[in-house]
Amino acid sequence: MKAMIFERFGTEPTVRQVPDPAPAPDGVVIEVVATGLCRSDWHGWKGHDSDITLPHVPGHEFAGTIAAVGRDVKRFRVGERVTVPFIAACGHCGECRAGQQQVCEAQFQPGFTHWGSFAECVAIERADENLVRLPESLDFATAASLGCRFATSFRAVVDQARVRGGEWVAVHGSGGVGLSAVMIAAALGARVVAVDVAESKLALARAMGAEATVNAQEVPDVVEAVREITGGGAHVSLDALGHSQTCFNSIRNLRRRGRHVQVGLMLGEHTTPAIPMAQVIAHELEIYGSHGMQSWRYDAMLAMILAGTLQPQRLIGERLTLEDAVPALMAMDGRAPDGIAIIDPRA
Repeated sequence: MKAMIFERFGTEPTVRQVPDPAPAPDGVVIEVVATGLCRSDWHGWKGHDSDITLPHVPGHEFAGTIAAVGRDVKRFRVGERVTVPFIAACGHCGECRAGQQQVCEAQFQPGFTHWGSFAECVAIERADENLVRLPESLDFATAASLGCRFATSFRAVVDQARVRGGEWVAVHGSGGVGLSAVMIAAALGARVVAVDVAESKLALARAMGAEATVNAQEVPDVVEAVREITGGGAHVSLDALGHSQTCFNSIRNLRRRGRHVQVGLMLGEHTTPAIPMAQVIAHELEIYGSHGMQSWRYDAMLAMILAGTLQPQRLIGERLTLEDAVPALMAMDGRAPDGIAIIDPRA
């Protein structure tokens, strides 16, 4: 099969033929029809993820059809349209038994612990626990866009932040995660402030439902700008980028008893950001992490999509071949694509 692969961290990946995968007894092989290009893939390529073993095929948000099924798989068959959460669970540990598969003690991640979806096919273990059937009316590109950024934002906004109608929600970073969070919070009736340094991304945020925007390069103090817009601070704030400054700003711009959710990955030099702990204590702020979403929670998200309440297809930006995706991946730290870039490995 054709795949994007890199032999060393930070060196240019190549697109070439690699051996076809075979299904594990409890797994499947999925023919990848669409896969998203995410900043997490850039982190993996740079060597920021200790789970990656070289050589490596990146890619972790995808959709396609089942091409082969292992002998122990009971719930799925060849030809079904599926996607997979980027946190795949074992199904047996205490967290899985409690329904919290997104923090599975023995989790695996396609594109990180295993070869990923920047290829014509990808093998997925523990299929009965992790595969999500796709409605026939949902196209593969939209389904692929759900796998990491949109699903992660759905859990962050709906489950972790518990956003309610009428609340002010600040979203720091208007990439794929941030724009997803803007759309979801607005769909719940929240009033959204989007923060970014690129006017094109802020324009997209307004199109997705942001009531107000802040260009962090054009205001003297992001925190005060958000507090002024929201009349005293946001009820909920999300760092959708994963940077020491955006994390700090997200906590600082909260009103009393506000909720901060860290969605953007904090890697490399940003793993230990400064936190205004005096404010956290005095104002009884709540700080949450959010890392993926369980396969069983997809039903609630898909129901909102099928009802038209959420329209993740509006977030799709560039459409790329695997060859196009090589320079796009390498450039993500300097200029992430507007919206969600989708790769067709078959093109």
